[in-house]
Amino acid sequence: MNASAWALLGLYLFVLGVLAWPLGRYLAALCEGRLPRWMQAAEAPFYKLAGTLPGRSMHWRGYAIALLAFNTLGALAVYALQRMQAWLPLNPAGLTAVSPDSAFNTAVSFVSNTNWQGYAGESTMSYLTQMLGLAVQNFFSAATGIAVAFALARGFAAHSTDGRGFVGNVWVDITRITLWLLVPLSFVLAIFFVGQGVIQNFDAYKTVTTVEATAYRNPKLDAAGEPLKDEHGNPVTEDASTTTQTLAMGPVASQEAIKMLGTNGGGFFNANSAHPYENPSALANFAQMLAIFLIPAALCFAFGRVVGDLRQGWAVLAAMTVIFVAAVLVVIPAEQAGNPLLGTLGADQAASALQSGGNMEGKEVRFGIAASGLFAAITTAASCGAVNAMHDSFTPLGGMVPMVLMQLGEVVFGGVGTGLYSMLIFAILAVFIAGLMIGRTPEYLGKKIEVHEMKLTSIAILVTPILVLAGTAIAVIADAGKAGIANPGAHGFSEILYALTSAANNNGSAFAGLSANTPFYNGLLAVAMWFGRFGVIVPVLAIAGALAAKKRIPATAGTMPTHGPLFVALLIGTVLLVGLLNYVPALALGPVVEHLMLWK
Repeated sequence: MNASAWALLGLYLFVLGVLAWPLGRYLAALCEGRLPRWMQAAEAPFYKLAGTLPGRSMHWRGYAIALLAFNTLGALAVYALQRMQAWLPLNPAGLTAVSPDSAFNTAVSFVSNTNWQGYAGESTMSYLTQMLGLAVQNFFSAATGIAVAFALARGFAAHSTDGRGFVGNVWVDITRITLWLLVPLSFVLAIFFVGQGVIQNFDAYKTVTTVEATAYRNPKLDAAGEPLKDEHGNPVTEDASTTTQTLAMGPVASQEAIKMLGTNGGGFFNANSAHPYENPSALANFAQMLAIFLIPAALCFAFGRVVGDLRQGWAVLAAMTVIFVAAVLVVIPAEQAGNPLLGTLGADQAASALQSGGNMEGKEVRFGIAASGLFAAITTAASCGAVNAMHDSFTPLGGMVPMVLMQLGEVVFGGVGTGLYSMLIFAILAVFIAGLMIGRTPEYLGKKIEVHEMKLTSIAILVTPILVLAGTAIAVIADAGKAGIANPGAHGFSEILYALTSAANNNGSAFAGLSANTPFYNGLLAVAMWFGRFGVIVPVLAIAGALAAKKRIPATAGTMPTHGPLFVALLIGTVLLVGLLNYVPALALGPVVEHLMLWK
């Protein structure tokens, strides 16, 4: 990496830490219900509407059932909006109803915090569908992830002796997270985006004359080669239809904010954060990257406060940061090295005063390789899925980094909530492995990790690899799956593997060379998204309940410390060995083969 890339990475991590520390304190207060009276008074009507009391905790089963029911109703609402949007208001472009299979895929996608988009937003979704359907689920899906993280943190912090396994009130958690965290932060960030140039309006789409047309409109010539003139004596120019462009409008800034803060990723426009109306400046791009990691990083600090030991939060955050930095140190140099095949053809890919150098295919010149590579690592580490560059155009090694970050299981900061609880699942596995090494019953934060917890941990870890690998196998065998491949060979396989990896890990980004907006892929990816989300959430809540029902054991001389460098190294090793080894054969068939072919 060059000096500017190092400076960008260092500045990013510094600002992230400065912002995440106070937010972590606030998140801990939300988790523990330590709110001012005026906040409690303001939220009271919502609890009356839900028929619950803020002090009434729920057993983990009731918590899980309520969460599943709430998200199922959300999916049905989003599906209905898409199917009826042609007859609903706020549709200035006159967009028709979304097809049943695409509507089903999109409903599951936004409810599961995946935000996979097999469609172009500006030509498919009306303003009402974008706001009332997709944006609302951006808030609720993010709140769902944070609520599960809160429940697991309470399970570790509980000093229970009654064995009941209560983990909190799901309606209180979702209300408080949405009302006092996501909405205020989104409002502030949206105002900032508007100041940077992100559009926010309800205007009809605008047809404008392009800059090229104004500068280079050529006159039509007669048979003698003389300019033709109209009845007023003005030159007749070439067909104006080739010199105009339709610009999509819409309420973008308000949805851009929660798209990033909630690690959702669904773009208002098809080009996502590469579109100048979504991401107009280098400062806006930096703010978007900060917004993606802000809540996941703050949750680590909040976890340390809730369990009564800040060092535990620092240990989890350190493990995440080490893996993230390692990924950045691979993806940016891989793109800066350029394409060796172009070098053999005489193309100059060296950085100079006149060009950025390296592999600029599919990247915004406004951002360059460093900001594009860093964004790619952030958005796939955090299960966000927003993109400011075309991942399909990355070099094989550079494109493998986003894929691997997703395949680790949303643990490198991860989505809001999902990153913390997924990393804690690996932490449970790490202490279990350490316990086997020293012949001692494993403990984590004063809670014994026994057979029941390990069975649930195994389920939570294995759900996504099964969905990814089985789904990829089905897609490469089925004719309908192979029909979507535009690039036969290793890269075509990589595109399918990336799609299933993105769906099952609730990321939403894509190697866009795959034609995935078909009934086959819409159905297959929807199944992967739903079970990739709730197939992990349910066992995590079960673990939270089991831990909450256990007495907290005081640390002794034989207790393994879970806050020092040794544990951080063990946790990183567990993530890499267990999380990644499942995918090594599949990676060898895709990006590894591509890399070897490129550098042969």
